[in-house]
Parts: sequence; C-alpha cells; structure tokens
Amino acid sequence: MHDDDAARDAETAESLVRSGADDLERAAEAALRPRRLDEFVGQRVVRDQLSLVLHAALNRGRAPDHVLLSGPPGLGKTTLAMIIAAELGASLRVTSGPAIQHAGDLAAVLSSLEEGEVLFLDEIHRLARPAEELLYVAMEDFRVDVVVGKGAGASAIPLSLPPFTVVGATTRAGLLPAPLRDRFGFTGHLDFYADDELERVLLRSAGLLDVPLDADAAAEIAGRSRGTPRIANRLLRRVRDWAEVRGDGRLTLAAARAALEVYEVDARGLDRLDRSVLEALCLRFGGGPVGLTTLAVAVGEEPETVETVAEPFLVREGLVGRTPRGRVALPAAWDHLGLDRPAPADTLFG
Repeated sequence: MHDDDAARDAETAESLVRSGADDLERAAEAALRPRRLDEFVGQRVVRDQLSLVLHAALNRGRAPDHVLLSGPPGLGKTTLAMIIAAELGASLRVTSGPAIQHAGDLAAVLSSLEEGEVLFLDEIHRLARPAEELLYVAMEDFRVDVVVGKGAGASAIPLSLPPFTVVGATTRAGLLPAPLRDRFGFTGHLDFYADDELERVLLRSAGLLDVPLDADAAAEIAGRSRGTPRIANRLLRRVRDWAEVRGDGRLTLAAARAALEVYEVDARGLDRLDRSVLEALCLRFGGGPVGLTTLAVAVGEEPETVETVAEPFLVREGLVGRTPRGRVALPAAWDHLGLDRPAPADTLFG
C-alpha cells in the first residue's frame, strides 16, 4: 500500500512539474507576442487588409465584421485575435471549439458578452453542430434563442445580444460548413514566413528577452524554423539556454549551431521524428510506398502524430510524397540522409 501511495505521489509530482513547465513556456510565448498591427512582422497582405477593416469600423463607431483566420499552427492567428481586440480598445473573450460541447455552453458565453467585445473561437472547425447553428443566428442577427422547458411544452425565448465581433481561427478551413464560413465578413489566410521575416521576428524577440543575438545566428535559427514564428521563438529560447550554460551568454553563430545540434534540429529544420520517418521509409521500406499505420509503428508513434506533426513539413519540403498506395520517399529524402538513391525501377517516384 505504501509503495502504491509513493508511486501516486511521484506521478502527481511529475505531473505538476510538467504543468509548471508548460505554464512557463506559454508565459514565455505570450511575452513575445506583438500587441499592435504595426509591431506584427510578416503576413503583409492580411495585415493591410485587416487594418482597413478595423480602422473603417472605428471611423463608423461600429463593431467590425466577423473575422476568420486560417492557416497552419504557429503563424499568429491567436496573436492577431489579441491585436484586433487591442486595436478596437475592446476586451477579449477566449474559448475554443472543443470546449463547447453543447449549444447551452455557447449560449452562456454569448449572453455574457458586452457591447463591442471580441469573442475568439480557436479551432472553430471543431464546434459541435448544435452550437454551430446557434452561432449562425448570433453572428447574423445578434440574438440567441433560449429554450425553456422540455418536450411538447418547450418554447424558445429570443434574447437580444449587443453588437460583438467573432474572431474564428482554424487550421482546417475546409472543414467549416459553408453557412458558417459565409457569415464572416473578412477571411484571412496566413502563409509560412520567409527566412528574412523570421530573422526580424527573432531580432525583435531577442530584444524583448534582453539577450544579444548576432545577425548570422538569427539567420541560422530562421533557416531551421520551418517558416513558423512559434518554432523560431522556441529555438531562440533553447539557444539562449545553451549560451547561458555552456557559452558566454551571447547568441553567436557557433552557439546557435551547437545548441541546435543538442536539440536535434538539423540544418533543414528536421527534428528527431522527421528523420525517423525518413529513415524508416528509406532504410526499412526501400523508399515505399508504405501505409501510414505501418510507418507509424516503425517509428514508435501514433498514426495521427506522424500525419499531423511530421508529414506536412516533409511533404512541403519535397522529401515525402503521398500516393494512393501509401507514403514514398522522394529523391530529396535520400540526398538529405546521405544515402544512394535506388534505381528508378525500384520506387514509384524514382
């Protein structure tokens, strides 16, 4: 019994440590977020369009149209939602699609909104269908219908809402039903960042963290950041850690390379999981094709992890291809691993 108690205590302590580390990581990310549109680096088209929408609404003294932001994770959708509220001088209410399981959950949030408030719905494509239908009416007519009673005696009482702005964020815009998508007056798609834009992000973040970052070190980190500011800022903090513990505190090119080698991020931005997928494809399966489940078992991960975490980047970099028969290693994958390419007849993409 004592051993079981000790094991539970150890597990609880480990969970608290992980939770504390996650909280610190989130706090570090939040500290680096820009607060205004003119501080936001990159996404020039979306930034300019959004500036027009917000300033026109301010000039009219009305809440702006609802805003939908789409794009891969880590490009700034949450940051832009915060900036929208700041530019409007309004408070921000934050929730997410998975957190709203019933229409009543959404009705409770909507009925407590104040005039001009911004409601940020992250992962809006994961809203439950009854909540989606309630949101349609709220966004268009600024009202919710509260159902009182059950069965044949139930009745709907319309409740008026003050004007507000919904900012929806999604990584999978194609999953949004057309009626919901059509209720957004402005839709912005965020693209991956160029290396020079990431360098500007890193130099700004280094200034906020009060750490000296050399320009060539910023270029090195940017080139390994997959075009994603969130990854760039995370790698910057890891290089800072290395420089403080094993270096002289300055983030030089040598420090950046040494730190990223410790954290297994190679010159192209591939990490341990990415290389495991490539090595399994090339060395165990001869370049494929191989099914997703089989590939996931080979690298010791869940199929969802391989498909959503590793595969998008590998496909975008031209290292892996998706075919009806499975995943295949493209010529660039063999070159990246330093392996001889198989004869053309041996692979589907040879």
